[in-house]
Amino acid sequence: MRNNKLSQEQSFQVFSNMISKKVHKGFTLEERNDELLFAVLSKGGKVVNHGLNFIIFCLTLGLWSFAWLYLTIEASKQKKILVAIDEDGLPFEERCLVA
Repeated sequence: MRNNKLSQEQSFQVFSNMISKKVHKGFTLEERNDELLFAVLSKGGKVVNHGLNFIIFCLTLGLWSFAWLYLTIEASKQKKILVAIDEDGLPFEERCLVA
C-alpha cells in the first residue's frame, strides 16, 4: 500500500496555493490559521441591475419575472467557504452556511 501523505512543508505550500487561487477568483480572506492549516474566505453577492431587469420584464410581458426573482434571491447571497488541509495532508474545500 502506498502512502500519499504530504510533508508539513508541502501541505503548507498546497494550502497557500489554494488560498491564492480563491483570492484571485474574487474571494476575500476572513480568517487564516497557519498552524492548523485552515482558512475562511467569503465572496459578496452580485449586484442586480433592477432597471435592466424591469425593461426585460416589460418586453417579455412578465415572463422574465421568474429569472428576475431568482437573480434577486440567489445571486445576491454571500458565499463562504472553508479551505483546509486534513490530518492526512490532503486539501479540501467546504461551503459554509451563511445565516
